[in-house]
Amino acid sequence: MNLVRALGSIGGLTLASRVLGLVRDSLFARFVGASFASDAFLIAFRLPNLFRALFAEGAFSAAFVPMFSKKVGEADGDTRAALAFADESLSVLLPVLIGFTAIMEIAAWPVVWALSGGFNDVTPDQFAFAVELSRITFPYLLLISLVSLLGGILNSLHRFWVNAAAPILLNLTLIIALLGFHHSDVLVTARNQAIAVTVAGAAQLVWLILACRSAGVRLRIQMPRLSPDVRKLMSLIAPAAAGAGAVQINLVISTALAASLLAEGSVSYIYYADRLNQLPLGLIGIGLGTVLLPTIARQLGAGKDDEAMATQNRGAELALFLTLPATAALVICGGPIIAALFQHGAFTRSDTIHTAQALAAFSVGLPAYILVKVLTPGFYARSDTKTPMRFATISIAVNLLLNLALIVPLQHMGPPLATAIASWVNVGLLYRALRRRGHFHPDAQLSRRAWRLVGAALAMGAVMFFLNDRFAPYTTGSWTVRTLAMLALVGAGCVVYAVACLGTGAVRIGDLRALLRRRPAA
Repeated sequence: MNLVRALGSIGGLTLASRVLGLVRDSLFARFVGASFASDAFLIAFRLPNLFRALFAEGAFSAAFVPMFSKKVGEADGDTRAALAFADESLSVLLPVLIGFTAIMEIAAWPVVWALSGGFNDVTPDQFAFAVELSRITFPYLLLISLVSLLGGILNSLHRFWVNAAAPILLNLTLIIALLGFHHSDVLVTARNQAIAVTVAGAAQLVWLILACRSAGVRLRIQMPRLSPDVRKLMSLIAPAAAGAGAVQINLVISTALAASLLAEGSVSYIYYADRLNQLPLGLIGIGLGTVLLPTIARQLGAGKDDEAMATQNRGAELALFLTLPATAALVICGGPIIAALFQHGAFTRSDTIHTAQALAAFSVGLPAYILVKVLTPGFYARSDTKTPMRFATISIAVNLLLNLALIVPLQHMGPPLATAIASWVNVGLLYRALRRRGHFHPDAQLSRRAWRLVGAALAMGAVMFFLNDRFAPYTTGSWTVRTLAMLALVGAGCVVYAVACLGTGAVRIGDLRALLRRRPAA
């Protein structure tokens, strides 16, 4: 499998999803703004989003995909044993999910209080409204977890694009709800968005079921049975959830502290900033993690340890190549970008400034968020989910301590900065453990190019800083003007970065041609 081409397949669909996500957020900012209504919806959406990250993009894939892939590999491509394992997994997972969702519905009040810290200076009616929105969105937990099971099967069969396309349905559904069912009362608009979340989960599940049937995969629900394979799967999921979801868990902590300690709208500033920060993370990190895990698992299963090491090195190099310029752009040009996307309707200039500050703090950790996605497959492919869990727990503790230390002096910038620093701590621990075990070490190419990529990103950042003020006046004009201004600013940054990469030798044209032609064995 070619890493760049596989990432490109996922990245193209993820790009479409993220662009639609920005359209959705822009409409949400226009119709709801940064207010209690937006804070209440975002708290209600936080837990479903957490489960999406933990299961669809994290824990379940980390535990299920290597086991499923190895069964396919051991049977020389015959999927019958692997699909029997999937049947057993579904039969145990479904009743657990139904029970968990029921508990969440019953315990909505304390769950919302835990996620929000009770908010800051709200009335009982306002809090009850937030609880109502959460009860509406909780069924998404069940739906997205089933989506993750079916998506994991398709990923293991190298049908990456189907699962990557599923989030498009979520964004389309929410956009339709905003355009067709917005209301002059922002609370009504927020409630309609909550309903759309669960409708979107059902649409995603139907999409995955149809795709699986097209691939010849028809799962059967049986009497739940804790077979040895299912026991192993269950033992791997819990630690993988903490390991894969450290960033999301940190974000939940940050959101709760912001809701309870900061002024109204702070949760929304952090959310809008995180959405922009998630754009490169989704395009690069999730795509790399999706491709690397089954690839490394198969290489290790075939005894090709050197190939697995090379795959991970190229993954790290590709992550740095794509992430470093994104970091520079979001830190330096956050203000114009946010103004162009969100500053209209109910979203004010003050909201733009506060959101840009939160974005700069988040973006300091962007390379770390993505390197975690590159390093953790080195553990998961070896069925080690406990080590990443242990490091993630340390990262969460660091995040909590830094949140408490920074939230008062830095306000809405404190939680994002704490999340960024905690992610770098996680990367350091993962890298050290892999290196000590001999499972990963930077090869000559990665060592030579990493610092040159840093230099190219700094050069791009310097030019962007100079252009920033010159483009700012055009980011609050008509939709056409602001779109052209953003395209010109981003295009200028891309050109400068490309020239800087070629000039420093961080990337060579011949290497790119060879990389695009290469098809290493899976």
